Amino acid sequence: MGDPRTTNPLVPRRRPTQDRSRRKFETMLAVSRNLLTDVGFESMTCEEIAARADVPIGTLYQFFANKYVIVCELDRQDTVAVQAELGELGSAIPSLDWPALLERFLDHLAALWQHDPSRRAVWLAVQSTPATRATAALNEQALAEQVEQILAPLTPHQRDRRKTMARLLVHTAYSTLSFSVQTGQDHGAVVTELKKMLGGYLLREQDKLDS
Repeated sequence: MGDPRTTNPLVPRRRPTQDRSRRKFETMLAVSRNLLTDVGFESMTCEEIAARADVPIGTLYQFFANKYVIVCELDRQDTVAVQAELGELGSAIPSLDWPALLERFLDHLAALWQHDPSRRAVWLAVQSTPATRATAALNEQALAEQVEQILAPLTPHQRDRRKTMARLLVHTAYSTLSFSVQTGQDHGAVVTELKKMLGGYLLREQDKLDS
């Protein structure tokens, strides 16, 4: 995939400013999330979303050009929630204590993916086309920028490499969590291996810093 910054992101036509419009907007997104989980992205239609949300189809199109924009907005919602959690953890745990931060953050993500099927449904949906993948990459990049700040004490003189490391860590975590909730997988065992993998990767940087 090319640089996502060169592709126009798929975003809502407008965002509501009034309470009534905001409620409709959020209802359509909530309905979309449930429908996506129930029937899958291929079978999800804007007409069915509007019907379940009890809004005219024209109202839906005022905000969303198509279902691809909708799943990208759902992905953005998920990313914003994860960013908020990471921010709270980062303020509670010093970045130098990265093993504890990594452990608690991965536990939080793993619980989301295990108990909320829509997480994987949204993640898979945004992998479906180049445009949705590019938009999802921008959302993922926003989270990676937070991770960069956490990695700064481990890589004080490697700003460019730190950026690559952060994006790799985020994408690896998301891809592995999607794998962990597939039918037949032992979710807990996969998460344990993910912690070992990412922890070992960062421990090498700590060892370099200490040597």
